[in-house]
Amino acid sequence: MSLKELEIGFNNIIEGNKDWMDFVQKDTTGRFQQLANGQNPEILWIGCADSRVPANELTGRKPGEVFVHRNIANMCVHSDMSMLAVLDYAVNVLKVKHIIVAGHYGCGGVAASLSSQQYGIIDNWLCHIKDVYRLHAEEIDAIEDQTEKTNKLVELNVKEQVLNLCSTSIVQNSWKNGADLAIHGMVINIGTGQLIDLDTTFTSNESLGKVFKYM
Repeated sequence: MSLKELEIGFNNIIEGNKDWMDFVQKDTTGRFQQLANGQNPEILWIGCADSRVPANELTGRKPGEVFVHRNIANMCVHSDMSMLAVLDYAVNVLKVKHIIVAGHYGCGGVAASLSSQQYGIIDNWLCHIKDVYRLHAEEIDAIEDQTEKTNKLVELNVKEQVLNLCSTSIVQNSWKNGADLAIHGMVINIGTGQLIDLDTTFTSNESLGKVFKYM
């Protein structure tokens, strides 16, 4: 790509912002003026960094209604301070009511974790997904079609990340203090736009194993 092409691409970003500013200025609902003074979202969305899965559009929500954290393959890693900081702020300051862990079919990160190929520094991140595979290897290996195999791991990964969230002290203390907080696992079908409920919802730590359940 030439410098001229880079300049054109950047100018397109600036022009797009001008269009957005024009939309904001013409809005008569007053919602953008309210957003300038603060936010009050009910949803924390933990999704994949993939450009095809925008949280607001998928949930039919307006700006200010979804608090978002995204990373490769929608992981909830207990040592990830970025994710934990977002989670703590969402739960304890914004008082969100719903946390959605959203994977998507055809996830490149999940597909990469099923191979032995090296991709670079991201390999260390993919090890967390490989751990999920290890827990469900027999079920996944029984699937012959590679696309179906990847999509099954996408679903299983979401479920594991939901459990990871539920086992954090942040979520459990929120439940202990009587907060109404639901953790959901969902998968996006990019081709149809459907947000599929994996029937993995927790509203307390009662279903967690005793070693994960704080008193």
